[in-house]
Amino acid sequence: MSEKNNLLQQRKAQALPKGIGTLCDWYVARAENATLWDQDGNSWIDFAGGIAVLNTGHRHPRIEQAIAEQLTKFTHTAFQITPYESYIALAERINQRVPINGPAKTAFFTTGAEAVENAVKVARAYTRRHGIITFGNAFHGRTFMTMAMTGKVAPYKRDFGPMPPSVFHARYPSTVQGISIEAALTSLDEIFTQDIAPHDVAAIVLEPVQGEGGFHAAPAEFMVQLRELADRHGILLIADEVQSGFARTGKLFAMEHYPVKADIITMAKSLAGGMPLSAVAGRAEVMDAPSPGGLGGTYAGNPLAIASAHAVLDVIEEEQLCQRAVDLGARLEAELQVHQRRHPDIAEVRALGSMVAMEFYQSGTAQAVQKRAMEQGLLLLTCGAKGNVIRFLYPLTIPDAQFSQALTILSAVIDHCVASAGNPVVPA
Repeated sequence: MSEKNNLLQQRKAQALPKGIGTLCDWYVARAENATLWDQDGNSWIDFAGGIAVLNTGHRHPRIEQAIAEQLTKFTHTAFQITPYESYIALAERINQRVPINGPAKTAFFTTGAEAVENAVKVARAYTRRHGIITFGNAFHGRTFMTMAMTGKVAPYKRDFGPMPPSVFHARYPSTVQGISIEAALTSLDEIFTQDIAPHDVAAIVLEPVQGEGGFHAAPAEFMVQLRELADRHGILLIADEVQSGFARTGKLFAMEHYPVKADIITMAKSLAGGMPLSAVAGRAEVMDAPSPGGLGGTYAGNPLAIASAHAVLDVIEEEQLCQRAVDLGARLEAELQVHQRRHPDIAEVRALGSMVAMEFYQSGTAQAVQKRAMEQGLLLLTCGAKGNVIRFLYPLTIPDAQFSQALTILSAVIDHCVASAGNPVVPA
């Protein structure tokens, strides 16, 4: 570590609480598309994407241009005080694309957790019920309500005392964890018989593809039965697409992969290409349930972020990033499947478009891969209940040559780490 980075590490330790954890011991100085540089000029290929925020890459020229143009007009008024046309226009664009039955309406906020909180508010206002059902290993945010909804204690819930009531966790289907569709549905029945009556449940909230939970995609059959269950009991179905949205899975929204639709969809992360913006979209009559003033926020729908989001939608369409996600994901999945056949420590490879994950039986192997990859110039993230999953969140705009370079690094890293752990290697 350089003297400059050492000094920054010391300043960080003195100035920031230890609860703010960081993966890297180096500090970014600049970035472009899929490349990061530190203050000493070292570079990394970014397969983290700011945790799924940069589907359109770092500093896309169209996004920079949109933000710069908005800077010449105004940076803030608070939409609830002095509204502006760009907010309305973005809502109209999302309403046209969001997979919701019938007319849709959209409200903007700032963070993913804020979007999920407001989706719960809307659901409770519409149904006049209080219960919320989410799933094990889910991640919905770090505010108190979204912590309660998150299906993982460490590090998100521990140390923070009692969580808000009326939140219940069902099981999420997972082949590698041995949770069948039937077992997941049975866990919902158990909640209805042991914890809360169906007529008191406002919403079932799930990620179509779990993010922090390990990139598990809900089986289509499960989603169909969940929709039927919700309809039977007058419960709203909320899809948390904060991580899975905006072309990552090969569709603008992951819910487009399913034959049923949600009543409400939350979104954030890659919505605005790195600017803080989130949204809640849903059936018009559902979204209209809160009274005027019940939704909003001082920074909600910031005009710079709104301008950036318009550019993001343009880039996704013009550069065909949904198809790009399918193509890149197929290349990565094929590479990982070769390693799965050779390395018995790899439990499963999962992919939906470019929402790709590789799960190891041993969490230590995943962490070793992450550490070794960083040493070789490739930035990766882990996830999963035990931290035993590598997830891949590269910008969909990454150049082909750089993507190939990253796969070469990744392949060598996997072989090295599996061999170092003493696990057997099956010849190709």
